[in-house]
Amino acid sequence: MRKQTAFLAILLAAVLLLSACGAPAALPDEPYAPVDYTLYPAPEGAYVGDTMPFVTEDGTLELYYLYDTDHNGQGYHPIYKYVTADLCGYEDHGMMLEFGMMSDPDPALGTGSVLQDRDGLYHLFYTGHNDTGNGGRGKECVMHATSTDREHWTKIPEVVFFSPENYSKDDFRDPEVFWVEEEQCYWMLIAAREQTLGGVVARYTSPDLKTWEFCGPLFAPQEQYMLECPDLFPMGDKWYLTYSWDCVTYYAMADSMFGPFTVPEDNVLDGSGFIFYAAKTALLDGTRYLCGWLGRAGLSADSGIYQWAGNVLNHQLLQLEDGRLGVREPASFAQYFTADKPFRAVQKEGKVKIKNNSIQLSAGEGAYALADMGTRAPTMMLECDVSFDANGRAGFAFGGSEADPTYTALCLDAGENLLHYEGYEIPELTRYDPAAYTRFDFTANTEHHVKLICENEIVVLYVDGLKALSLRVGHSINGAHIGVFADGCSASFRNITIKTPG
Repeated sequence: MRKQTAFLAILLAAVLLLSACGAPAALPDEPYAPVDYTLYPAPEGAYVGDTMPFVTEDGTLELYYLYDTDHNGQGYHPIYKYVTADLCGYEDHGMMLEFGMMSDPDPALGTGSVLQDRDGLYHLFYTGHNDTGNGGRGKECVMHATSTDREHWTKIPEVVFFSPENYSKDDFRDPEVFWVEEEQCYWMLIAAREQTLGGVVARYTSPDLKTWEFCGPLFAPQEQYMLECPDLFPMGDKWYLTYSWDCVTYYAMADSMFGPFTVPEDNVLDGSGFIFYAAKTALLDGTRYLCGWLGRAGLSADSGIYQWAGNVLNHQLLQLEDGRLGVREPASFAQYFTADKPFRAVQKEGKVKIKNNSIQLSAGEGAYALADMGTRAPTMMLECDVSFDANGRAGFAFGGSEADPTYTALCLDAGENLLHYEGYEIPELTRYDPAAYTRFDFTANTEHHVKLICENEIVVLYVDGLKALSLRVGHSINGAHIGVFADGCSASFRNITIKTPG
């Protein structure tokens, strides 16, 4: 008995000695179950395509959208609708407008916009698409439906119009219609393609939403093939024009709604490759939101390669001091994530110091340091302040469970001035070009305020109210842990808090 007691004492001392020497510890796996998509909804068995936001008089946001499936037939993309008061929960109101027959101009529906006229009638202007070419008039045209209650819509049988002379007959879509008080008329912006200018935002005006006069291009940067889903809105003393192409949502800015519009050096607010696409804006309770979608994953969930249509994704827009735009998570998320998750962390790799709610990591060239904070909650908001060496790489790691001990890296990369994720493990970050990324200037500040919003595999990273990087991280779910890392540098993650829904 004495020998057994002595042996246990020696064993315990050895364990304590190993711990004191920095031997990797482990946090146990916690139970994990996916949640309903509350912040980033999608219809069951289908996907959200281009959104058409409309704000009601009582302050409700209605998101009309193109309904997409993996089994579209000859007719496709009917318009459906979600309704939300706070962007933290959505009601599915189902189909609003069905596609037509092959003999009609709209066997496929395209993006448009909803507005209320001065007499109270609601109008939905949308794109009709027919690959047969409508008897030579062109594949695409602007069409029209009306409603008295925004739940039951009646198509106006006459086609509103096709493209003007010298414009592509097959690329003429995405009407955005709104009343302009200064002009005492309606404007319609259309994504079009002029023969010499390329992709443009064309402008029409109308006194009555029935007859339209072509006014030429409002914006013609002569860069992209098309400028899809245009939207025009004021913030502060500036006017902004959002548009989409190359699987990216862009913006331009001007001092007047008439332009001229200039493109900032970095005019992308989220990532590339259908990470955030076809965004239009809505003014809800005095706050401007950018409403788009996050594409569904390609062949590999963590490749950073996405396909057209997926889940609703909304960012809150901010105007910076120099007039440029930035984005953050919707402020209403603070009322959704109200339960504190206790902070825990253990050293897993390299030099790690953990104190209170802060983690310091240090790694030399060719090495990395990693701290594990336990099983990632199915839905959560993580907030912290991050600083790291110039030209270094740091960020968040997903993995480390008993079922899968590897970690993949969501990277803040000061060396490349990028935010990026592509399913790589930390040692592989410098071996391949990023697939899912957005530019970020790390030279402007040495400390960065970061928020990470997670709902199932959807992970949205916000940095400094400037940029977002929206992703699908399959390696972050099913019991995976979340951690922080520093790759070839020193890094500090301070004031770490994790909140879950209350």
